Amino acid sequence: MRELIADVLVVGGGTGGTAAAIQAARRGAKTILVSEFAWLGGMLTSAGVTAPDGNELAAFQTGIWGAFLRELEQRQPDGLDHAWVSFFTYEARIGAEIFADWVKELPNLGWIQGETPEKVLRENDRILSVEFQSVKVTAKITIDATELGDLLELGEIPYRWGWELQSEFNEPSAPIEHNKLTQTYPIQAPTWVVVIRDFGNTIALRIPEPPNYDRSKFEQAWTRYGAETFLNYGRLPGNRFMINWPISGNDYGDGVERLLNRETRVQFHQEAKNHSLGFAHFIQSQLGTRYGLAEDTFPTGALAIHPYHRESRRLIGITTIREQDLLPKGRVAPLPFRVEAIGCEYAENFCQSIAIGNYANDHHYPSGDIPLKPKSIRWGGRWTGTPFTIPYSCLVPSAIDNFLVCEKNISVTHMANGATRLQPVVLGIGQAAGMAAALCIEQNCQPRELDVRSLQLALVTDPVAPAAIFPLYNLSPSHPEWQDWQRYYIDHPESYPNSGESPAKSWIQPPSKTAQPFSGIFERKAVQEYTLRSIDNSEKLWSIVTVEAAIDAQLQKIQSGQLLNGLGKYNQSGNWILVEALSTE
Repeated sequence: MRELIADVLVVGGGTGGTAAAIQAARRGAKTILVSEFAWLGGMLTSAGVTAPDGNELAAFQTGIWGAFLRELEQRQPDGLDHAWVSFFTYEARIGAEIFADWVKELPNLGWIQGETPEKVLRENDRILSVEFQSVKVTAKITIDATELGDLLELGEIPYRWGWELQSEFNEPSAPIEHNKLTQTYPIQAPTWVVVIRDFGNTIALRIPEPPNYDRSKFEQAWTRYGAETFLNYGRLPGNRFMINWPISGNDYGDGVERLLNRETRVQFHQEAKNHSLGFAHFIQSQLGTRYGLAEDTFPTGALAIHPYHRESRRLIGITTIREQDLLPKGRVAPLPFRVEAIGCEYAENFCQSIAIGNYANDHHYPSGDIPLKPKSIRWGGRWTGTPFTIPYSCLVPSAIDNFLVCEKNISVTHMANGATRLQPVVLGIGQAAGMAAALCIEQNCQPRELDVRSLQLALVTDPVAPAAIFPLYNLSPSHPEWQDWQRYYIDHPESYPNSGESPAKSWIQPPSKTAQPFSGIFERKAVQEYTLRSIDNSEKLWSIVTVEAAIDAQLQKIQSGQLLNGLGKYNQSGNWILVEALSTE
């Protein structure tokens, strides 16, 4: 067995692990990334969820997440405006190429493919090294970025699995006692994404019925929406459709506890694949033979390389994120000042924020939705989630040294995981973990001893992908005062406004080169709900939406009946114009 030594070892090449390895290496740490698959990016690429949710407002497109979007815009000729579930859809292959290219640019980042962890070596409460099939890596800091928190199990590091009752964390949406739902689905259901292609006038190859096919599971799939809207949910470039559909679709959770055991995990995976292929067969049988499998999407064919895991083992860390930590106080969640561990190095009045998210609390169970405390607002002409922050202390074990986590395995309750699991948030968590690991090397300290302010400043001032650690609706990273206000709230977190608006001057971002002109009659339907009737012969009615704060402010002042001209991007699936510039003259 080969033996390697590094400053930082990142185990898992998913969304968080890829970001962690890139950031640690960019900071200067000798880093080794070990991935099971040949594609990096996890949820964003190899798991096929190429319609990411959350952090869609311009102000939240920062760090590696923002850099990823900008690179996608450069590399994907057809743009990113295809589906109605997300402002960004793209080819999985292009996303994987971006991450691979970033890794290749870093001579101090070694990438080992096709290996999974088999043994964690520890001395008392210190993690020393990890053994894989053909290599052993000893590192000063090890980061668990596996999809299911496998190092937590292998290293006997305390973790949670399943639901917490309301009595444990006083979460408003948590169950009072265990019931059939909590017992049947201890975690959210994974999905094995499959990509369908519209072959037009050509008859696609028949999709056969998989073993144990049950048509009745899918019969209500698009009843509420209609077939066209259903397909356009995850429309991709090239007349393809990402099938990641929760309503009588391809979420699969039967015996999900089998994921905890590597042998029974294989059986679960095969059943999940068959379930998705059954849904694909059902789509073809109902909508016609023009629809078939897009076999050239992944190296594995039309099925993603691995399942989209929404939840995993979850670390018991210094701090645990609870549902109420994500709920709005005003238009933003309160900053994370609270520290639960006694004797911890952190001052109670110091803000712990190291990453931001804003998605609604979204839980997936095959049996249907559950009631959750709302955390959404109308903004920019549409619904969006209220922003929240991730505390550094939820990445750090309460009693284990040399170790961090950076995937769905952070210290979070089952209930709060519905909002912290989303792709842009996990990229931010990964970036913060990678930076923290590198700073621990620089400062010769343990993760729990790290000066969090130094981590916050390093993230905000990173020369390649500066990342916001405070959500401010009116400050996009292109704003000339962006870094000043991020740094101000690092030093004065008590001044962070409940409105989520900084006192910065208004700033209008120049429109992109791909924005197209539009013109029509503006109509205010309700608060933060706008339409535009084209003045050409079609008189088509479009929704008007934006992700830019200056445009949002302008829209709130325009009167119904005015002629509105501007530049934006048309999205036929969502029937909206994403506005980048406005004029009422």
